[in-house]
Amino acid sequence: MRLRLGRPDLARYADRFDVPAAGASVPRMTFLGVSTLLLDDDESALLTDGFFTRPGLLPVALGRIGPDEDRIATSLRRAGVERLDAVLPVHSHFDHVLDSAAVARRTGARLVGGTSTLNVGRGGGLPEERLVELQAGRTFTFGHWTVEAELSTHCPPDRYPGVIDEPLVPPAKAAAYRCGEAWSLFLSHVSGATALVQGSAGFVPGALAGRSVDVVFLGIGQLGLLGEDYLTSYWTETVRAVRPRRVVAIHWDDFFRPLPHIPGGGPLQALPYAGDDLDVTLRVLGRLADEDGVPLCLPRVWERENPWAAPS
Repeated sequence: MRLRLGRPDLARYADRFDVPAAGASVPRMTFLGVSTLLLDDDESALLTDGFFTRPGLLPVALGRIGPDEDRIATSLRRAGVERLDAVLPVHSHFDHVLDSAAVARRTGARLVGGTSTLNVGRGGGLPEERLVELQAGRTFTFGHWTVEAELSTHCPPDRYPGVIDEPLVPPAKAAAYRCGEAWSLFLSHVSGATALVQGSAGFVPGALAGRSVDVVFLGIGQLGLLGEDYLTSYWTETVRAVRPRRVVAIHWDDFFRPLPHIPGGGPLQALPYAGDDLDVTLRVLGRLADEDGVPLCLPRVWERENPWAAPS
């Protein structure tokens, strides 16, 4: 943590909130904060993470945290979610997996992830038949979507490393939500639309080489503290490796604040400078995106968008 006060002003980046509106097109994407993404086509839907409780800094630092059923219900209703085929946390820190079992239980979804994520599911009361263990390189089908995962890493520093090796029953300390397996998720829709969800700003050199996708959902949390060399390497090993037509940056908002339309919530804000520096991140990644001729966009919360639309 740094002692710099304040936070980046998102108004400076208004031109980057330019993912095309979905209209009647499918599939579509709805950004729901951090790296929670709803991907749906009216008949079939996936949700990454499903993190809606967003507990404040004090309970995270000093207390025990667990799913807030009212916030989860309100968020799912606001997003128009009744049924899901799968919930896919990108790793098992609380800001990704805290609500995943509760969301799967409410929506009839299967919880899909590594051993740590599945132990969160068990602690949240999901039966074994609703748990699907990801395996690197294996293809899974959920409704109109196929999912293939590659093992990745969490960006440094990983404040809660290790695995969750037994059912995790909430409420629990934030530190109990250890990272477990971090994933790069390759998603394909029956329409032919493809995407990479890189929820953690970490990478395994060469792991994504030889792949290609239409869209990268790029986790950028903590990048602003890691230096230009790391940012360049991260961009090279993710975006340049898969040659997308558009990059949508995720995991940049202050997840200690409730979502808009939740009591006590307000407009999304960037993480404070004490924990990240979005100004640095967007300056460096914006330059790299310009060099590669690929749009770097920020998504609008709650809005149905079509990141697969051809860039203008």
